[in-house]
Amino acid sequence: MGNWIYQLRITLIESRPRIWRRILVEEDILLSDLHKVIQTTMGWTNSHLHQFIKDEAFYTEKMPDDDLWEDMNNVDYKGLKLNELLRFVKNTIIYEYDFGDGWMHEILLEKFLKPDADVKYPVCIDGAMKCPPEDVGGMGGYMRMLKVLRNPNNREYESFITWLGGNFDHREFDISMVNKQLAKRNYGLRRY
Repeated sequence: MGNWIYQLRITLIESRPRIWRRILVEEDILLSDLHKVIQTTMGWTNSHLHQFIKDEAFYTEKMPDDDLWEDMNNVDYKGLKLNELLRFVKNTIIYEYDFGDGWMHEILLEKFLKPDADVKYPVCIDGAMKCPPEDVGGMGGYMRMLKVLRNPNNREYESFITWLGGNFDHREFDISMVNKQLAKRNYGLRRY
């Protein structure tokens, strides 16, 4: 464990009302593990590619057959730790998930905390709103879906209900389920 615990606020950019989470992680968490923690806390299913963006560099997993890797400003994040990118309070990085839908998340370092021996990190301590469903079409598609779901008479209403597998309450956020998944290290494998 590192010397500090980072309190991070993760906000889904352009979401209204704001979809966000506040988490505590060890300062030296690997970016590959932070990706999994974000997947779990936000409610994503780890079904798409992702990258972290800082100072015009793209931190991601190097794909073996990526012919364009060298032509872009990519950095292989294997072995890279969070405290190598976020060093000061109010520093931010961007986490992009699903390059098709383009879910952009701002990760803000809110404060440093001393480790508590009674806490198993990572842990989610706050948050609001349910994450959009996968493959809904980005923020525009999500807003359209919410508009349709407000009107059961809309001709697309039943299609969305069927696609979603039932009702969808965007105001819902089950922090206890998130923390159960984090405790099991069951990252991003199940929606809550």
